[in-house]
Amino acid sequence: MKKHEVKVGGEYIAKVSGKLAQVRITGESRYGGWDATNLVTKKVVRIKSAQRLRAEGGRKAAGATHVAVGGEATNPLEAHYRTQKDVAKTEKAAKVAAYRKEVAEKLAQPDPKLDAAVKAAEEGRQAKKAKAAKPKGERKPGILTLAADVLKDAKTPMDCKAIVEKVLAKGTWQTKGKTPAATLYSAIIREIATKGKEARFHKTDRGMFELSAAGK
Repeated sequence: MKKHEVKVGGEYIAKVSGKLAQVRITGESRYGGWDATNLVTKKVVRIKSAQRLRAEGGRKAAGATHVAVGGEATNPLEAHYRTQKDVAKTEKAAKVAAYRKEVAEKLAQPDPKLDAAVKAAEEGRQAKKAKAAKPKGERKPGILTLAADVLKDAKTPMDCKAIVEKVLAKGTWQTKGKTPAATLYSAIIREIATKGKEARFHKTDRGMFELSAAGK
């Protein structure tokens, strides 16, 4: 309805709390719109705008002016409104059911590409697992261990340069370093300083080493 069509004292069908009910306009509201009385519940309600009024009651809507307190529609207008609402719900439920059925059918169909990808991923996982479970090979001895072996065979003190030459000659160790003798010297000194009596080497003279009691 339009604002100029609303009359004080008139009875109309209005949407109140989500339901249609017959109301009587009692006057204009100071907050805007109109004050009205719900003719079923006798409660005072506020009609904010003319658009909330669906149809005029009384003679113009005879036989369509009552709504049961229990919520059941007793007039054609309310019945029509609820019918439309039920139809909308039914249509929405049908669309949802159809969509779910379509998705289920697609999931049930075989997908060669997806199956191949899953198989490849599983094979890769198994291969990675097998590789992780494979025992590691025996570690090659380090330069300190090889140096100890050389001194054990020599049975006399040697300098680091001679020890490195012996190790390289045996082919049990390789290096790209430019000063392997200096590297070995530093490693032996570090072991002596760190392990003390438990070190495998003993310094006999400047730059000369032999096996200690712990290294024999």
